[in-house]
Amino acid sequence: MSRVFGTDGVRGAVGRYPMTPEFVLKLGWAAGKVLGDHGRRRVLIGKDTRVSGYMFESALESGFSAAGVDVRLLGPMPTPAIAYLTRTLRASAGVVISASHNPFDDNGVKFFSAHGEKLPDTVEDEIQAMLDQDLEVIDNRHLGKAERISDAAGRYIEFCKSTVPIGMSLAGLRIVVDCAHGATYQVAPRVFTELGAEVEVMGAAPDGFNINEGCGSTHPDALQAAVRESGADLGIAFDGDGDRVVMVDADGMIRDGDELLYVIAAGRIEQGYAGGVVGTLMSNLGLEQAIEALERPFLRAKVGDRYVHEALRREQWLLGGESSGHLLCLDRHTTGDGIVAALQVLAEMARRERSLTELLEPMTVLPQTLVNVRIERPVSLEDPVVVDAVAAAERELAGRGRVLLRPSGTEPLIRVMVEGESRDQVREVAEGLAEVVRRHAAA
Repeated sequence: MSRVFGTDGVRGAVGRYPMTPEFVLKLGWAAGKVLGDHGRRRVLIGKDTRVSGYMFESALESGFSAAGVDVRLLGPMPTPAIAYLTRTLRASAGVVISASHNPFDDNGVKFFSAHGEKLPDTVEDEIQAMLDQDLEVIDNRHLGKAERISDAAGRYIEFCKSTVPIGMSLAGLRIVVDCAHGATYQVAPRVFTELGAEVEVMGAAPDGFNINEGCGSTHPDALQAAVRESGADLGIAFDGDGDRVVMVDADGMIRDGDELLYVIAAGRIEQGYAGGVVGTLMSNLGLEQAIEALERPFLRAKVGDRYVHEALRREQWLLGGESSGHLLCLDRHTTGDGIVAALQVLAEMARRERSLTELLEPMTVLPQTLVNVRIERPVSLEDPVVVDAVAAAERELAGRGRVLLRPSGTEPLIRVMVEGESRDQVREVAEGLAEVVRRHAAA
C-alpha cells in the first residue's frame, strides 16, 4: 500500500481514498495493533466540527476495538486539547479527526504519542506496514470498550488558564474571538471570559458544513471588521481545529504568527530565556532580523509544525512557529496550541502594560506575497523552465529579498512566496512566477 501519512497525519477529500470509512476503520485497527504494543491499550479520540467526523469517529472506534484497544471519546475538542488530555489521562495515544484549516468536505486523522507529541516517523512507519496485513479481530474476550469523557472541556480550560501567571487578569480588555465554527467554539470563549475579559464571540455556531467558511485564522477579514466596528482592543482568530492563531490589533491590522512569535520570544528573552527561536522557510525575514537584534539565534526549519518541533528538540530550545499561526511554546505545552499562544501574547501585554501594536514596534515586517497555484497533477520544481524563472526573480530582487517555491503538504497546491523591500515589486515578481508554474502545470 502506498504511504498515506503526510506532514500532518492522513488527510484527503471525504469519500475518496484514503478518507473512506473502510480505510479509516483499517487505520484504527493498524494503529491499535502498533500502539498497543508500545504500552497501555487505551486511546483518546477527539474531532472538530465537520459532519464527516461522526462517520470517522465510529470507524476508528470499531478499528481500535477490533485490535483490543479501549477508546475514550472526547467529542469536538481542539487538537492541542487531545494532546494535553492524552498525556494527563495516561493514554497510549491520542487521535484527532480533523483537516485543520481545510474546508468541510476534507477530513483527516492525526495521532499524538503518550507524551502529547506528534508520532515519530518510526511509529508511523510501523502503522503503515501494518496496513498491508489482513485485519484480524482479536478474541472476543479482549475486544476494546468505548466510553465518553464528560469533563474533557473543563479539564482543558483549566489547563489553558494555568499557562499564564496566577492572578493575571484580562479585566478591562475587550476581545472579539473568532472560533471558525470549529473545535474551539465551546472552550475558547470560556477561557478568555473566565480570565476577566469582555468577550464578543463569532464563528461559534457550527453546523457540520461551515467550518473555516469565510472566518477563522485563514479568513480574518470578518474579524477585522468586527474589531473596528466594536472598538475592541483585540481580535483573536483560530482555525478549525484550534492549533493556529492570528490576531487583529485595535487598529484592525492582522498580526500573523511571525509577529505573535516575536512578542512571545521578546518577553521570554527579557525574563531570562537563553535559547533561540525556530521559524520556517516561510517566516518573514523581519522576524529573523528582530530575533537576532535581541542577540538570540534564529533557525529555519522546513514548513510544518512537526519540523519546527524537531528543530526545537534538537537545539533544546523552547520557542518556534510558523507565519500561519502554528506557535510552539514548549515551556507551556508539548504541541502548537492556538489558545495557549494567544494567552502568552495577552500575558505579555499585561506584564508590560502595552498594546499589541506597541509591543511590535521593534519588528519591521518586510512585504511578502504568497500565491497558491492549484495543480491537478504533481509538478517538478526542478524543471529548467521553473528553475530559470526563479533565478530571474532572484536577480530582480538583487539580494534584498527571498524567493521560495514549495508544494503544499496538505493540499494540491504549489505555494509561491516572494519577499523583498518593495511591496509592488514583490507582488509583481510573485504573480509572474505563479503564472510560470501555472503554465508549466498545464503543459
